[in-house]
Amino acid sequence: MGFMAHPYSTIKVKGGDCLTAAAEIAAAARDKEAGTIVIGLPRNMNGTYGPAAEKSRALAEVVKQHTTARVILWDERLTTAAATRRLQETGMDSRAQRQIIDQAAAVQILQDWLDSQSAT
Repeated sequence: MGFMAHPYSTIKVKGGDCLTAAAEIAAAARDKEAGTIVIGLPRNMNGTYGPAAEKSRALAEVVKQHTTARVILWDERLTTAAATRRLQETGMDSRAQRQIIDQAAAVQILQDWLDSQSAT
């Protein structure tokens, strides 16, 4: 419905193999009938891009080859910090947080993008 982000699954890029991850992302988008795929774009706090951003861009390009969905790169600055705060507010201890922080940060990235869409 496009209002609230929920975790679906965690897909890891192993050893720089973004082809497998891209295929999994595209399959998940097809399964959920998603029209848009949002990929986090790491930026430094001063707005510059580093090596991690290049990996995200490369992943996005491969994902585009596997799907008809629109692929968006979205600034992910401070999403891990926001996700950590949200998990702490639920009373989750730091050891348990480590197990799901990537997924929680991904939900934050998607929610930020969804919020930006409803504002326009």
